[in-house]
Amino acid sequence: MTTTLHALPNNHQEPTGPVLAVTDVVQTFKVERRGGSKGGNLYAVAGVSFDLAEGETVGIVGETGCGKTSLARAIMQLPPPTSGSIRVQGVELVGLKGTALRDARRHIQMVFQDPYSSLDPKWSIAELIAEPLAVHQIGTRRDRERRARELLDLVGLHSTLVGDRKPREVSGGQCQRVAIARALALNPEVLLLDESVSSLDVSVQAQVINLLEDLRDEFDLSYVFIAHDLSVVKHVSDRVAVMYLGKFAELGPSHDVYATPFHPYTNALMGSIPGTPAAEALSPQSIEALGEMPSPLEPPSGCRFRTRCSQAAGLCAEQEPELRELEPGRFVACHFPINFGATRRSPATAAPDAAGN
Repeated sequence: MTTTLHALPNNHQEPTGPVLAVTDVVQTFKVERRGGSKGGNLYAVAGVSFDLAEGETVGIVGETGCGKTSLARAIMQLPPPTSGSIRVQGVELVGLKGTALRDARRHIQMVFQDPYSSLDPKWSIAELIAEPLAVHQIGTRRDRERRARELLDLVGLHSTLVGDRKPREVSGGQCQRVAIARALALNPEVLLLDESVSSLDVSVQAQVINLLEDLRDEFDLSYVFIAHDLSVVKHVSDRVAVMYLGKFAELGPSHDVYATPFHPYTNALMGSIPGTPAAEALSPQSIEALGEMPSPLEPPSGCRFRTRCSQAAGLCAEQEPELRELEPGRFVACHFPINFGATRRSPATAAPDAAGN
């Protein structure tokens, strides 16, 4: 890409560490009892930690209901997490309110799954893209209009053709590009992409993914890419986190996780992708054969995956496995990891990572 954007006050800082640091984040929701259903606290996110480096993409995968979107919204403070720390460019977001939180959000923006529901249908597309600039009182009205149209051109839309249209007057793929342009308006360092291509058909999906990769390379953006399409996540991600019932089951370099999954759950997920080593090995447990995921209101004791795992042992019911580093950059929360060494190792084989992430 060669598009040059109109000058914008620079909110970027020299990186002194990860651009995003998520530490032991917990997000609970109160569920009231209705009829014969059980109420209580639903732990949508149950202690998640990870870092995101400048220019890196971390993909997050897992079944519906595993907590991916709740984690993304907690990072954005929508609503704030129940506990834990979220730092963007070294600034702690948890506890910020009002103007301080608004200013901190300049560094991190989110692109939602359904662009139509996240964009005001009464506003023109140019007005929607310029709105964040108006909220932050950046530039004159003419400056904001100019930047909005430059952003439209940047994401591959002709500003003269679509700038004055309403969201419903453009296609789904075009509307998602509008949402991306709007997220870029404040010149952020981090984008959270929550199923942002899942509603698009395959050809349009590929176009948007290519756009995201071009933007990342040109502007040194960092992405948290949430999706249920494992093939897409493999293509775009440097590292992949596999989430299960509110926790990370596995985290590591994308190629390694897909080629040799250490966690039985990851192995079952990868076994559903044609052409992957797990699928070619005809894993005895496909994701379809695992049965339903337990309720997050009543997660199993010990390892949360044990009720669906064919190799669960007594220890798995008694002790919850910690996310530990088995190889450089490879973390797994399993007492008996698979594909690690010639034989299945004992729980004491690898010590937990001191950093906890």
